[in-house]
Amino acid sequence: MIDLQHAKEAFERYLDGYDRENDKVKLKIVHTYGVVECSRKIAEGLKLSEEDRRLAEIIGLLHDIGRFEQLKRYDSFEPGTMDHASFGVEILFEEGMIRQFVKEDTWDGIIRTAIARHSDYCLDGIRDERELLHARIIRDADKLDNCRVKLEESMETLLDMDEKTVGASPISPKVWESCKAEKSVLSADRKTGMDYWMSYLALYFDINFPETYQIIKEQDYIRRIAERVPYSREDTKEKVAYTVKKLEEKMQVQP
Repeated sequence: MIDLQHAKEAFERYLDGYDRENDKVKLKIVHTYGVVECSRKIAEGLKLSEEDRRLAEIIGLLHDIGRFEQLKRYDSFEPGTMDHASFGVEILFEEGMIRQFVKEDTWDGIIRTAIARHSDYCLDGIRDERELLHARIIRDADKLDNCRVKLEESMETLLDMDEKTVGASPISPKVWESCKAEKSVLSADRKTGMDYWMSYLALYFDINFPETYQIIKEQDYIRRIAERVPYSREDTKEKVAYTVKKLEEKMQVQP
C-alpha cells in the first residue's frame, strides 16, 4: 500500500531546494496540498477502493512537481517557458525520483500517465481504464483547488497585474469563441488579462465527475470568481455574465 506520509516527508525535502518565501512557490505548495485533499474527496465520492484513494492522493501530491523548477528558472507559470507536466515526468521516471516518494513500482504507469496528461487541453488516447480514471480525477482535483486559488491569491501573483487592469482589458475573439462553444481556452489564444480570467472560468466546462460539480456548486465558486474582477467594459460584463450563466446551467443538469 502507498505510504502517503512517507511521500509527504519526501516532498517536503524536495521543496528545500526552492525559495519557500517566493509568493509563487508558496502558491504552488499550498495548491499541491489542496489538490491532495480534493483528490481524496473526489475518490471518496466515487466510492473507490482504499488503494485507489491513496493513489489519487499521491498523484495529487506529485502532479505539479515540475512547477517548482519552472518558477526557479523563469519565475513564471507560462507554458511557453516550460512544459511542467513533461518535466515532472522526466525527473520522476527518467531520473528515478519516483522511488523517493513511492517505494514500489506497481502503480508507476498510472502515476506517470496522470501527471503527464493533467494539464493537456483534453484527454484522448488513454485506453487503460484505471489510467483514464486517475487522469480524470487529477484534472478535476486540480481545477477544484484552482477555484480556491483564484479567490485567495493576489492578482499580482496570478497575473502580474491588478484587478482593475485585468477588468479593463478586452477579450480576444478566439477566447470568446471558445467560451461560446463551452470549451476550455487554448493557452496560445490568451493575449490579455481578461483572456486569462475567462480561461479560468472556461476550465469548468470540462469537468469529469458530478462529485466535482457538487463541490463547485456548494462553494458558489463560479459566481465568486466572476465577481472578483471589476469589469469596466460593458461588452466584457455581458460576456462574463453569459459564460457564468452557461456554466451554472451545465452544473444544474448534473446528478
